[in-house]
Amino acid sequence: MKIKDTIKDYDEVCAIKHAAHVRPKKQSVFLRKLIKVLSKGELKATHFTYETEGMEKLGKDEPCLILMNHSCFTDLQIVGTLFADRQYHIVCTNDGFVGKAGLMRKVGCIPTCKFITDLNLVKDMKYAFEELKSSVVMYPEASYSFDGTETPLPTSLAKCLKLMNVPVVMIKTEGAFLRDPLYNNLQKRDVDIKATVKYLLSPEDIKQKSNEELVEILSAEFKYDHFKAQHEKNIIIDEPFRADGLHRVLYKCPACKSEGHMLGQGIHITCAGCGKEYTLEENGTLTASDGNAEFKYVTDWYAWEREEVRKELEESTYLLDTDVEIKMLVDMKSIYSVGEGRLIHNKDGFELTGCEDRLKYIQSGKSSYSLYADYFWYEIGDMICIGNTQVQYYCFPKNQEKAIVAKARLATEELYKMTQNPRPPVSKLLQENDG
Repeated sequence: MKIKDTIKDYDEVCAIKHAAHVRPKKQSVFLRKLIKVLSKGELKATHFTYETEGMEKLGKDEPCLILMNHSCFTDLQIVGTLFADRQYHIVCTNDGFVGKAGLMRKVGCIPTCKFITDLNLVKDMKYAFEELKSSVVMYPEASYSFDGTETPLPTSLAKCLKLMNVPVVMIKTEGAFLRDPLYNNLQKRDVDIKATVKYLLSPEDIKQKSNEELVEILSAEFKYDHFKAQHEKNIIIDEPFRADGLHRVLYKCPACKSEGHMLGQGIHITCAGCGKEYTLEENGTLTASDGNAEFKYVTDWYAWEREEVRKELEESTYLLDTDVEIKMLVDMKSIYSVGEGRLIHNKDGFELTGCEDRLKYIQSGKSSYSLYADYFWYEIGDMICIGNTQVQYYCFPKNQEKAIVAKARLATEELYKMTQNPRPPVSKLLQENDG
């Protein structure tokens, strides 16, 4: 999938009038049916099946909030198939509207900025429920999973449920991540997909429960570990490219602790620093050439990387400092390539400079609970996006191997946690235990 990209001077882009807010439009019935038809081939290839729990509680035309875990593009095809007989709107990232805003609105899409507080989104959802009598589909994780486990949910989600005052339905998929993981360069694997559609909460349930209770319920529903599930259910993935790009996730060698020297290729991921080789086995487990795999699952390795990033932040040694190509989003006509710059990320947050010193943007570490980072974004490259509701800056590191977007996302999430719920540094805890 491509995106319209226009080369333009930075000052010219700054002068462009921002896209005006447009209320959601009633979904085209024809396009809704067409989505189902177009999805048949992909879902047939995955032997897609689904089961329902408690869905008889939902009225035929009763608007509801549909929450779904986010694994790959197939998620949209699943929704389009399961709810083809019900009007729905889909909350999606605003860059998906570039060059095709009219079509996206007819499909029923509602644009928003990822990981940025967007009051218009709340108003649009209310409008869809109350005025259009439509359901709304939301992927509250906002981004695809990097490692096959859940990504953080916004703390405001419970408040949103209370404000909307509609039933909540949960769609949870199995197999979608394993079929098309983000790191694997758009190469699909032969994996079956299953979905469970569950009536999760009634308006009365939402009113009676506290925000803390709702957060606990939602967190439990969004808990998953696809690699571990693959092993436990003996799902065999024997494609010879299954580890291609895995270094995007497993960027730090647990043997020699070096970063940016891993290479995922074929069925192996190898460290160029110490030479240690790991194999992603057909059942989703990891083995090592020396017989000593530090981690059994990709998810365990990624969790260790998170803790390593946390230590760096606590010790003020974490730093991302990279030259980048900069693209900007200010309207829905195009993405604008404005030149080169420098992106710095440390314990204070992000600082982006560039375009011959005309651009300087600072984003604090407490401004967002996660980061819009992506692999091979619109087939351009690995990307980090920062910004606000008026402008987003899409930064493409020139050295894609050394500037690790997964680490930047981990650092953003851990830095936000530190600003909200500070804990003693790991080094201090170790000293106390030794004492």
